[in-house]
Amino acid sequence: MLTIDPHPLLDAAAFTTFFPAPLGDLPSPAWLLELLSLDAAVPLRADDGVRAAVRDLLRQGGFKPTGRSKPASEYLIKAVEESRLASINLGVDICNVVSLHSGLPISVVDRSKATAPFRLGIAAEGSSYVFNASGQTIDLGGLLCLHDAEGPCANAVKDAQRSKTDEKTTSTLTIIWGCRRLEGRTRATLDWYRALLERAGATVQELPVGLGAPS
Repeated sequence: MLTIDPHPLLDAAAFTTFFPAPLGDLPSPAWLLELLSLDAAVPLRADDGVRAAVRDLLRQGGFKPTGRSKPASEYLIKAVEESRLASINLGVDICNVVSLHSGLPISVVDRSKATAPFRLGIAAEGSSYVFNASGQTIDLGGLLCLHDAEGPCANAVKDAQRSKTDEKTTSTLTIIWGCRRLEGRTRATLDWYRALLERAGATVQELPVGLGAPS
């Protein structure tokens, strides 16, 4: 079960994925890597309207989604344009393909590293977490985040290092950070995402979502 704090702009989707083997034993197939291109034949395309809606979503709590804090979906576009987007693992590669083309930020966390209960809500001022192996941190104040029992662990900008996938990952929790203004886009993104995962041999289970108490 995932609870969502009241939010006027958020249209999120969440699901758990079960892989047939650890991600370290599941190389991304060629058909998937070919989709890590802006010219790939795909069912969804991002545009300026999508990018503006996502930024408005992240601004709602007071966060400034610009510069190094821009949405992850925008980072992917630049990384592809500069030929810097390399394969990571099957789970992350599928996430990157879908986020790149849908324009929606997506978080993927290792289900064994995150502890229920799960909640989507604005992070408190002064909160932060480490987001890479080098120990760099991101200030989370005002940013919409996935929280687990230990606190914020993912968001539409940078996911926490503590909950990221690795070669031993067999199950993941995914959050699609969709926007109400983009009617139907979250559902279309989820359906395509699920189709890619199932083509790769994974099993997907959508999570029930409940409304949390007003903050």
